Order: sequence, then C-alpha cells, then structure tokens
Amino acid sequence: MLRQRAVEVDVAEIATPGFQALVARMVEVMRAAPGVGLAAPQLGVGKRVFVVEDTEERMAKLTAAERAERGRVPVPLRVLVNPVVTPLGEPRAVFFEGCLSVAGFSALVPRHDEVEVRGLDERGQPVAWRVRGWPARIVQHELDHLDGTLYVDRMLTRSFGTTAHNAERFGGQPIAAVRAALGL
Repeated sequence: MLRQRAVEVDVAEIATPGFQALVARMVEVMRAAPGVGLAAPQLGVGKRVFVVEDTEERMAKLTAAERAERGRVPVPLRVLVNPVVTPLGEPRAVFFEGCLSVAGFSALVPRHDEVEVRGLDERGQPVAWRVRGWPARIVQHELDHLDGTLYVDRMLTRSFGTTAHNAERFGGQPIAAVRAALGL
C-alpha cells in the first residue's frame, strides 16, 4: 500500500460514518505514535487523505534556536482530503525526517520551504492553506505517502541512520554543521 498512489475520495463519501471513523482512527494513531502527521495509506487504506498536528509538547525538547532554524511552530489539527500541494518559490530546506512507517530511522531530506495546499476538510469544505517551515515539510511528507513515495526516496543517503545515532551525533547542531560533517 505504501508504494501505490492512493485514490481520490468521492466527496459524497466524506460525510459517511465509515470515512469519519477512518479520520478519527488516523488522528488517534498519529497522536499515540506520537507523530505530527499520518496518511491513510500508512493504515493500509488507499485513499487520498492525511492528518497533521504539531503541538508545543512535541517541540518541548527543542531549543529556541532549533525551533527557529526549522521554522517549527504549533499546528492545530487539520484533515486534508484530496490535497494538491503547490511549491512556492525556489528555496529548499534540508532537515532530518523520520517516518512512522520506517520506524527508528532518520535522514536529511530536502523539501520546499513554503507550499500551498488545497483540498477539502473533514466536512467536505474547500480549504487552502499556505505554510512554510516545518508545517510545509509535514504536508510534503504526507502528500508523498499519498503518491506512493517514502522519505527514503528523497533522502540524502549519507545522512541515513538510526534516529538515536543521528540524535546522539548531530543533536543540537545547526544543519549547516551537520551537512559539513557529512560532506554534503
């Protein structure tokens, strides 16, 4: 399922109890993991829907400098159905990413720093959301899941390692220093 393109959700399906139960289950699994995003294919459901949420509690171990470098800010819970993401501008940011579907590992992944996502919310209402920094990274990561792509397909391979090892070796360092240490 993780390597297939998910199918569009019929707008009429959004209001059904089955779809609403799927969204509730996705939120529950994301929060329990804990994670900041989850796409339906990660639960074995090939539908184009993902959820995102980032809280102060999830960022508690980061310094103010780390939060600023990543552009990491709280994101209230959002459900995006049939999302379409448009990159804005040229700048690309490189940071470590992990994934609930590739547990225990992480790598540096280049992403657009700013994107706009359009789609429907959990009630079938149109939404447009322009995001930058870490929230933009989350959106792109989850959209990749809907297209059958994993972060390991986009990673800078020299940086791939266990999350624990990468945290021990590079934790607290600016990304420029990490890239220099890896020869990137």
